[in-house]
Amino acid sequence: MTDGVPRNWLAKNRMVLLAVAVIVFYAVFVQWIWGWPSILAGWREVGFGTILAALTLLVATYFVRAHRMHDYFPRETAGRFLRLFRVTQVHNILNIMLPFRAGETSFPLLMRSEFGVPLAHGTSALLVLRLLDLHALLAAAGAGLIMETGYALWACGLWILFLGSPLLVFPFHDPVLRAARRKLPAKFSKLVDQIADGIPQDLATFVRAWALTVLNWGVKVLVLAWVLALMGVGPLAACFGGALGGELSSVLPVHAPGGVGTYPAGIVAGAAAFGAGENADGLAVLAKASINTHLLMIVSALAGTGISLVLPGLTDAGSGRIRGDE
Repeated sequence: MTDGVPRNWLAKNRMVLLAVAVIVFYAVFVQWIWGWPSILAGWREVGFGTILAALTLLVATYFVRAHRMHDYFPRETAGRFLRLFRVTQVHNILNIMLPFRAGETSFPLLMRSEFGVPLAHGTSALLVLRLLDLHALLAAAGAGLIMETGYALWACGLWILFLGSPLLVFPFHDPVLRAARRKLPAKFSKLVDQIADGIPQDLATFVRAWALTVLNWGVKVLVLAWVLALMGVGPLAACFGGALGGELSSVLPVHAPGGVGTYPAGIVAGAAAFGAGENADGLAVLAKASINTHLLMIVSALAGTGISLVLPGLTDAGSGRIRGDE
């Protein structure tokens, strides 16, 4: 016992306790520096209609992600899209709330328990999809770099080449992976094998996964850049840089519970790299906008999770069946 609390209870719930402690500290810190009324005043200036439109677009990207998984595992998830949507949302909320990317481990476990996908294959597919996510995120945020060059022809050409590079590489993935096995140290062979197992066997499936990934991140980055611009962040290139910085912070290993602190810091760093916050007033505007944008992301994730829990029940009630997704 420790002050009346069993040690095994503390050990079992240490991640939750850490998350709660970090969130409370962050809330107190924001109140002390700016005050929450000052932060939330930004939403009144933006307007309810704009907030609702941004939330709707962000939630729509969750359906795109679920469809990508549905297409990636067509045999296992056939006729069970709503259940898959629920799995992807649970995975998403765990990713957001658990620190150090601990939530990633939930996806292969959920896919095995819900759809019978082997653990190794679920992990391999997630690894490949995360690589596509990173590529699409960089491509979407690359719009900021193009703006910085004044839409120079060479910059647009390089961006198009980068955007389509996965499609150019796919036909050569077998010899590339074989070469990687030969050249890389033995400790990386398992990683190469995982990538090989997670890559679709045919070009059509890979193209669809790539296109859905680009659509997902394209919409998300555009929405986040739009919100930052509405909250006074400028120039426009800095808004795209801020969107990139925030999202990159969420995929790096060092990720605070709920992204508190790390996500807004990523936005500030990304936007500052493109010229935002060059004076005290601009930095204050950027800091408040980054916190509000992070709150928007949290609310959209909670809304998506709520929809994933409610939607199957509504479908069941309408159809009279026990499960509406089977």
